[in-house]
Amino acid sequence: MRGRLEGRVALITGGGGEIGSAIARRFAAEGAAVAVADLEPEKAEATARSLVETGGRASGFAVDVADEASAEEAVKRTIAVFGRLTTAVNVAATATPDGTVETLSLAQWNHAIGVNLTGAFLMCKYAVPELRRAGGGSIINIASQLGHLGVAFRSPYCTTKAALIHFTRILAMDHAGDNIRANTISPGFILTERSSARSGGKAKAKLRMGPTHLTNRPGEPDEIAAGAAYLASDDASFVTATDLLIDGGYIAFKGRIGPEGVPILP
Repeated sequence: MRGRLEGRVALITGGGGEIGSAIARRFAAEGAAVAVADLEPEKAEATARSLVETGGRASGFAVDVADEASAEEAVKRTIAVFGRLTTAVNVAATATPDGTVETLSLAQWNHAIGVNLTGAFLMCKYAVPELRRAGGGSIINIASQLGHLGVAFRSPYCTTKAALIHFTRILAMDHAGDNIRANTISPGFILTERSSARSGGKAKAKLRMGPTHLTNRPGEPDEIAAGAAYLASDDASFVTATDLLIDGGYIAFKGRIGPEGVPILP
């Protein structure tokens, strides 16, 4: 279905990345005006420019979600360009180093919390009043399957994503009376340059990670965008305080898919 987001105005942080830009494209295709914000403004501007070139309404600019003034300014700029805000999508996240409590520095830990968790808090802090003014809306925070599962040596990432899921549930409770729905999406392994870096590139990541999913393949950014479009639309009018797991069966599956395409149990 196209046109489900006609009349909506969405602010997407991390909008210059592969998942964020896929969400921006899907939202624009569904009729939304899109404010694309990213730590790297040239990426945000390039995404917005591509949307405008294909007939969409978009604006791209810089945001540092861990900085309160920058988060507030991103919301103000969205209002200045489009007049209102109905949808906030927080994709922005930082890569976190591997390590244990002994080897990780306090600065590394705090940086992960500052971007992945506090960043969503700050964006919501300034988005909520505008969503209320618009008569309500939708907040979508991008979490992770690793917010459900523990993975050794990745405590900063897993912890911030687990906390983001719970934060969003409370956000939904606090602002239900404002007609604001708040949900998370927990992607499985999505084939992007960032996620593939640990494996040495997308080709190797696909071979390594694909069999850990029941679908026998990693996910694609467009599949996360489809979920975000659903949560932002009236099709999800009865969906709030929920985590939408788009993980190809990763969490339910404890084995690997073998060469014949059949699950191999541990």
